[in-house]
Amino acid sequence: MSIKPWFTALLLSSCTQSALAAEHIVQMKNKGSDGTMVFEPAVLKVAVGDTVHFEPSDPGHNAESIPALSPAGATGWKGEMGQKVSITLDKEGVYLYQCLPHSIMAMVGVIVAGEASNLAEIKANAPALSSTFVMNKDRLQGYLSQVQ
Repeated sequence: MSIKPWFTALLLSSCTQSALAAEHIVQMKNKGSDGTMVFEPAVLKVAVGDTVHFEPSDPGHNAESIPALSPAGATGWKGEMGQKVSITLDKEGVYLYQCLPHSIMAMVGVIVAGEASNLAEIKANAPALSSTFVMNKDRLQGYLSQVQ
């Protein structure tokens, strides 16, 4: 019994896509290159299907998605305080995330999975989040300006 060429191509294609998925690390820090209470890197470009590991370099942080500021239908996440959390991005677009206890200090970050297909929507809705910041009020706008 022989394997059809189209089946072999399909099988190799799916194996190649899995093999190409990358892993990225984002540190949760009290102090970093952008000041206090930051994620590093704060803006991350990945492929759909890649995994991002949020690692607490300092205690007292978490990483969680902001559903209203993520691609429609994307799987959200909520890490526990002081714990590593890993997520695999399943939808193309821009994701905003935060450290909940430090969100008022603008401890936020941006991930672009594939193309920034929802960037206009994110930019339109981000000011509501920025209005809750008591410091670093322009941090999120600066991060979003790096997204293309």
